[in-house]
Parts: sequence; structure tokens; C-alpha cells
Amino acid sequence: MNEKNVGIKIPTSWRIKRYYLFIFLTVVSLVLPWIKIDESYFFLLNFDKLELHLAFVKFDMQELYLLPFLLMILFLGIFGMTVMGGRVFCGWICPQTIFRVIYRDLIETKLLKLRKRIKNKQLEPDMSIFQNKIKKAAAILIWTALAFLASADLIWYFVPPEDFFSYLANPLDHMILVGTLVASAIFLIYDIVFLQEDYCIYVCPYSRVQSVLYDENTVMALYNTNRGGHIYDEHKVKQFTKQKDIQVNEPHAECTACESCVTVCPTHIDIRKGLQLECINCLECVDACTVVMGKLGKPSLVTWSSEYETIDKKGKTQYLRPKIIAYIVLLVGLAVGMLLMGGNKEHMLLNINKENRLYSVQKTGDGRVAVDNAYEFLMQNTQNDKMDFYFEVILPKDVKGKVEIFKPKEAFDITPGVKKKKIVVLRTYDALVEDGRHDTIIPITIRAYAIGHEDKIVVFRESTFTYPRADVIKNIK
Repeated sequence: MNEKNVGIKIPTSWRIKRYYLFIFLTVVSLVLPWIKIDESYFFLLNFDKLELHLAFVKFDMQELYLLPFLLMILFLGIFGMTVMGGRVFCGWICPQTIFRVIYRDLIETKLLKLRKRIKNKQLEPDMSIFQNKIKKAAAILIWTALAFLASADLIWYFVPPEDFFSYLANPLDHMILVGTLVASAIFLIYDIVFLQEDYCIYVCPYSRVQSVLYDENTVMALYNTNRGGHIYDEHKVKQFTKQKDIQVNEPHAECTACESCVTVCPTHIDIRKGLQLECINCLECVDACTVVMGKLGKPSLVTWSSEYETIDKKGKTQYLRPKIIAYIVLLVGLAVGMLLMGGNKEHMLLNINKENRLYSVQKTGDGRVAVDNAYEFLMQNTQNDKMDFYFEVILPKDVKGKVEIFKPKEAFDITPGVKKKKIVVLRTYDALVEDGRHDTIIPITIRAYAIGHEDKIVVFRESTFTYPRADVIKNIK
């Protein structure tokens, strides 16, 4: 702001700072889906290929145990942010707010001049004027294009951009994708053009949640009744509309009753009324009052502060209080847990299912008795290159003898991202146990690995090998 004042330096408005943040968030959200490192994205929840990409690390759907961590971090982060700074998420980060600023402030006001001033959000355009009808139609058309872009950007976090455009080339084969794109774009058009801030007030559940999260140290846009005077009574009924009337009861009252803080509010509230669910902490009322009072050489009556500091005058706002510390501890704990679990990511996937038949026993051509157990191995190569895989069988140390791989005899290749089934037969010629009454279930460990990468791409799975009772072996002999 460049307005002159008699003694108060007016800082850069919160609105301009929000614009900078909005530009940054918009660029990041649009660019991030296109960035790939080793064929992995920063974030991608791909239901088509059953993959989760997180911080440029690819996880299979069987490793979705990380997703609950992400959701808990997201919600606890927003709740902690609310305890600390009120609905700062709504005013500074929420896509709904960003979209409304783009449509109302940029398209309608700056680009098409449909609205007169950004600072007056209460004055709606006169739609009886034909020229304004043309401008409104143009604004809706521009926003329609942007709504499809925003919808596509959202989908890119679930369908990679390259797949997205190849699917759109064959829309009849991908009607769910096309339907999602169109439906979300239509919703954004209705929401931003017609529903407007009513979404924040009546639809979004966050405004209801905030009331139980606030405390006296929560930082929010506050009107200082100690300096400005009481415009509303204890029943939230407006008493005064002029400064001279306010000063009859409170001679020190500094509020000029200009209502600049009211006309600039996007959710159409009067901040002087006190805490209201509709407030999204955009701080435009702070900017408006800063300019007005700055011209009088006084600090703003509306500030981003807490009731503890501004209204009750108990001292400085206590930012590092027990409730905030608890949120920090929870968030750090979840982040550490997610990193530890993510660090244990397996570089190949293997599921082992034993066949229903416990075992088969046969006498070989050389006169030995062979005991076979059959399994179904479901393997997936989670690397980016085609590799050869094989495995070995590890018996408990107290079991004498060995179990060898009868089938397959040689290593086999697996294409990246493809699940491959292999029928595996394990065989022993040795008398692993001597039990004349019962079959014996022996715990075994399967060590599966990629040829040439035995130290890195390796997994261990527990299974069992069933060895028959002694009389079964004797009858075969």
C-alpha cells in the first residue's frame, strides 16, 4: 500500500501477501504432477495401476499402510493450525478461497471491470445493464476453462498426466475419467460462480469444528473493543452506526464507523460483532482498518491477535502452550512413524499360499523317498527394470537334512509392475523328523531375491513344510 498517513507506516497488506502465497500454491499444484524422479511422482494415488507414490518413492497397494499416516497428519495438521491461528487454512490455503479470489478479484474486478473495487465485496454488479450481462457471461466462460483445468489438475494426482491425456484420446473407453472431469468442473462452476462464500458458511463442516478448537490464545482477526468501543450489545444486536453515538457511552471510542472492515469482508460479516463461524481469517478487515486508522496516525482497531492479548489484556499470546505442544508431539510422532515404515519398503513383493494338499510322497527311480510340498508364489517386481528372480529355503537350525527347490529349476524373469504366479514345489529326500503318530509341520523361511542384486532386492517370508508320519514313509519304501 502506498497511502500516506500522518504518523503510522502502513505495512504491505495481508491481501497482497495472500496473493503471493496463492500464486505459489497454484504453481506448485500445477507443476508437481509433471515431475518424475526414477519414474516416481511426489504424490500419486493411482487406482488404475494400484500404486502409491510418496516423496518420489513408489509403493504397491499392499503397502498402503502409509496412507492412514498421511490422513492423520493432514487432519491433525489442520486442527493444530486452527488451534494456533483460527481458520487460517480457509483464508490462506483452501482451494475454495483461492478460486473465489481468482474469479471475483482477478476476472470480474481486474480483468473485466464488472466489479468496481476489490475493497467493496458487498456491492454486487448491476445486472440490469446489458454490458454487465456480457461481462458476466465472459467471466463464467473464462472460469469454465479454468474449472476444467483445476479438475484435471486434481485428477493428475490419481491418474498421471501422460495417462490422463492418452485416456482422453479414447473417451468412450474411459467414461469414468471423463465423467469425473466433467462433474468436478460443473461443481466448481456452480460453487465459485453461484454458491460463492455460502459454501464456507453453510456447507463446509470445518466452520463447525473450529468452535471446539479455539481457546483464548487462538490468533484470529479481532476487533479491539477496548479501543474502538462496543458497536454491538451482549446479544449481538447493533447499537450504533456513527462515531459520535458510540462516544456518548464510551468517550474514548476510536472506531469511525466507516464500515470499511464490513464492505471488504468476503463472507459478509461485521468483525466488530465478535467471533463468528463465518470468519475465514483472510485478514482483509485488518487491511481495511489499517488504512483508515493509519491516516489518523493510529494503529488498526482490527488486528491478527488473540482474545488473551487484545481483549482481556492478560499479556502476550501464549503460542507454545500445552495444547499446541500436544499437536506438535503427535505430528512429529506420526511423521517419524511414517518415515520408519516407509524406510522398510520392500523392493519386491511376495505372497505365498500353500496348496490344500499337505504333501505327496513318491519313490524315485534311484530308490529314494521324495516328500513334496506345493505352493503358489505371487510375485511382483516393484523396480523399473526387468529382472530375474529366484529363492532359497532356510530350515530351522535344529532340523537335520535339507529341503530343495524341485520346481522351478531355474531363475525366472518378471516385468516391472506385473504380478506373476509361479507354482513352486519343494522336495526333501531326508528324514527331517521321526514321528510315528502325527504329520509334522516344520516352519521354513523363503528368501527370495533378484539375481545380481541379492543384498538389496530381497525379501523373507515365513511358511511351512509338512513332513509325513513315519508309517507313511515306511509304506512307500
